[in-house]
Amino acid sequence: MDAIRGVIRKMFPAKTLKQVIGQNVSISQQMIERIELWGAMYRGQGPWVDDQVDSLQIEQGICREFANVCLNEMESSISNEQLDKIYQAAIRELNENLQVGIGFGSFCIKPLGGSAVEYVTADRFVPIAFDARGRLTSVVFIQVKRISEDNFYLRFEFHEWNQDLTLRIQNKAYHTSNPISIGSPVELSVVDEWAGLPDDVMYQGVERPDFGYYRNPIKNEVDGSFCGVSIYDSAINLIKKTDVQFGRLDWEFESGERAVHVDVTALQPTPAISGGKSKLVLPKLNKRLYRGLNISKSNGEELYEEYSPEFRDQSIINGLNAYLRRIEFNVSLSYGDLSDVNDVDKTATEAKIAKKRKYNMVKAIQSNLEDCLEDLVYALAFYNGMTRSGYEFLCTFKDSILVDEEEERQQDRNDVAMGVMRLEEYRAKWYGETLEEAAKNLPEVAAVEE
Repeated sequence: MDAIRGVIRKMFPAKTLKQVIGQNVSISQQMIERIELWGAMYRGQGPWVDDQVDSLQIEQGICREFANVCLNEMESSISNEQLDKIYQAAIRELNENLQVGIGFGSFCIKPLGGSAVEYVTADRFVPIAFDARGRLTSVVFIQVKRISEDNFYLRFEFHEWNQDLTLRIQNKAYHTSNPISIGSPVELSVVDEWAGLPDDVMYQGVERPDFGYYRNPIKNEVDGSFCGVSIYDSAINLIKKTDVQFGRLDWEFESGERAVHVDVTALQPTPAISGGKSKLVLPKLNKRLYRGLNISKSNGEELYEEYSPEFRDQSIINGLNAYLRRIEFNVSLSYGDLSDVNDVDKTATEAKIAKKRKYNMVKAIQSNLEDCLEDLVYALAFYNGMTRSGYEFLCTFKDSILVDEEEERQQDRNDVAMGVMRLEEYRAKWYGETLEEAAKNLPEVAAVEE
């Protein structure tokens, strides 16, 4: 898969794409390079990762959290029973693909016939045109068929939907032995699985694009286009600093391992008898604990020196948590989603603001996802001959985690009235006090209880 991604990246220059497609594309070279960076980071291969710095895979953690919260208790269905079965099968793997889409900034869901669909990440399609509200209307999907080390077949599948309700689909195939060259045009039939695909076909009366397109609800400051932006784009440098900081923590434990420095004379072979024969053997010492050095002790001094430095781990951990909290702020997560929840030194007001920030981002993601699924449903109906079936698409997001502040406060009041929450707990939560302060500040009539 990495080799195939490499081929796509090398043939992705905007100038080359324009030559193949025959028209301008809605993606810049700068955007192509940023998508490549987001993808590398998602796979734990950020440019700063090396022998000393490992990736904490924060990127996947961010995407997984948003996808899980967004899809938690999502209810979507189609009134037409047959079409609903097709749809439910099509979205079976929605969660894992939404995670990747949030990381790459966007993804497409392309019907393949029946209930089969393909989730296409942003590094495997080229946006051609968007409508006024940012919905993708024309796109080229790229498929790479690798036959051997230097033998590739490339297929460009061009979908163009227009406001006059026409849909045009074109397929072009190329063969190349050099990954940095797009190669020469060939017939689709040279690859068995492409033999039945049309070179050029036009459909009339198509009301929507024949695929679902999702993009993150984040303004594109990379090139100003409607191309989706990764959820962690604004935290790239912070993620780098966090990975490096964890490398420091790892080194602190490794370099601070307890050890005993032993003079080499104490490690000299000594005579031993085994099986009636005399031979020289080394003392049985723990290789991890004992380190042989030329200490050059004399005058009866000890031949051993203990090495047990004081760990500085807490200050490094504090710095790590500071970075994680800043990442949470930048990507609109709540405090404690990534950082140590016991180390989140925030007031109740700040915590509520952070929760509201996450709530707003999740609702925006859900709104864009609903648009994507609505277009997908139409595409499934189109390819299964059900656009005239009178179907209705229903989609609701009843997420119990995303409770509005006033609803949460009212629920806490109900819990107090039921006796399952103490008054001082309520005050501590909503007035930003400690439990001790809250208990002291309770009204006298409420404080006197048997």
